[in-house]
Amino acid sequence: MKKIITTVCAVTAMSVWAKIEMGAPFVDGVILQRDHAVPVWGNADAGKKVTVEFAGNSASAIAGQDGKWMVKLPAMKASKESRVMTVVAGDEKLSINDVLVGEVWMCAGQSNTECPVWGINPRYRDGQGATVILMVNKPHVRFVNVPRAAAVSPVNNLKTKWVKMTPELFKDCEKRVELPSAMGYYFALELVNALDIPIAVVDASWGGTNIDTWTPRSGYDGMDSLKDVASLPVLNEKDFGVSRKEGVYKGKGVYGGWVQQPTALWNAMVAAYTPMACRGLIWYQGCHNSRESERYCDKMHALYKGWSKEFANPDLKLYFVQLAPFRDNWMGLVEAQNKFAAEEKNAAIVVSSDVGNFYDVHPNDKRTIGRRLAFQALARDYGFDWIKPDSPTFKSAVFSPCKVEMTFNNADGWYIWATDRNCNPPFEIAGEDGKWHSAKLLNVKDGGTIVGTTLTLTNSAVAKPVKVRYMGQPKTSGTLFNNYALPLGPFTSK
Repeated sequence: MKKIITTVCAVTAMSVWAKIEMGAPFVDGVILQRDHAVPVWGNADAGKKVTVEFAGNSASAIAGQDGKWMVKLPAMKASKESRVMTVVAGDEKLSINDVLVGEVWMCAGQSNTECPVWGINPRYRDGQGATVILMVNKPHVRFVNVPRAAAVSPVNNLKTKWVKMTPELFKDCEKRVELPSAMGYYFALELVNALDIPIAVVDASWGGTNIDTWTPRSGYDGMDSLKDVASLPVLNEKDFGVSRKEGVYKGKGVYGGWVQQPTALWNAMVAAYTPMACRGLIWYQGCHNSRESERYCDKMHALYKGWSKEFANPDLKLYFVQLAPFRDNWMGLVEAQNKFAAEEKNAAIVVSSDVGNFYDVHPNDKRTIGRRLAFQALARDYGFDWIKPDSPTFKSAVFSPCKVEMTFNNADGWYIWATDRNCNPPFEIAGEDGKWHSAKLLNVKDGGTIVGTTLTLTNSAVAKPVKVRYMGQPKTSGTLFNNYALPLGPFTSK
């Protein structure tokens, strides 16, 4: 389990520093973002000139009255070469060793993000993590597990440890050290296999948390629909007056205890890494907000706006995971996720309709999730333009007596795959009475191949269908895929 740290307020910078202190990312083993100006920051004596040197580049700044300073190194090409960054302030000199240059990603969310690649709990780890860890030795891929913490204002003194993607991780697990996020691990593994450059993933996640607690206050700026959330203060544990486990309702759409308050986990677990140069964020969250699906799209916009602003990156990418099937199909929340993905040009959704678990909200196939996230990054950010990373989405329907003909985006071919060999995907149609009836898919060949790209459904009991939906019933898995092996997710026609 991650170490839990309770932080009531941020540590403010002092005017006098006994030594140079670096910003959170900048310790031995750090990976810097390639092809992007790289901010480097820290604290030193007020008024002192600070010079940072790395890879033949040098940049200087004067520490302010609060001791804070920041420089920017110029954009650099990816490099696996282990090099030293030096930081000099007067008579003080600091060396940061084993510095690489590559691709840097943040990784955040609740328990399906946090779920480790391997661990002591068989119900809460990736199903194949042990075998993968023991076969993979890529020390130029590195991870940070940010300790769990909450704070009423931004914390700037986090202590970072970069962990390498080597078989040594298995020994860490045996020592009960929590391993990296399985989703983040597999995402990084797919990227390094494709790009062969250093990859960094900073994991800030905590199970059972809502989206509000990960959202910077700046994300709510200009969002009238979320004024009630933005106006809530972040209270410390004593003032809040309840334990984390008791759970309360505090303001519309904000559920849980102290650590659920808007911005509390952002302050303690993410703010210290800003404005680190990075490519983007991978995100898996939503279960905790499932009772407010009508507001979740706006909250995703607030999350993205805040992260992109605080990381000083208007092109920050946000690739996120659709909730996987559980006892419920999460239809309202899933549709809100789809809406956000359609509205934000720098975001994309990964569909997980085929990898859920009806008896466990933490399905243990995280490699499929990591691979699909990497699919998005490779296609959208890294020039793999032959990859088609998007799952099919509903486009239109033509209704006629007892029949519906549907068209879809991202579907130039179809097939069906189900463990029970059922060749009728979970479609339903409804008439004006609103009652849903199972519908038969007509254009299916033996084995599950579908003829054509238009899907035709029928049910003689529905004389005048007016709506169609997919995966509308509880405990339903997706069984319909496009030719790139990407599944169709739940939807309801309007």
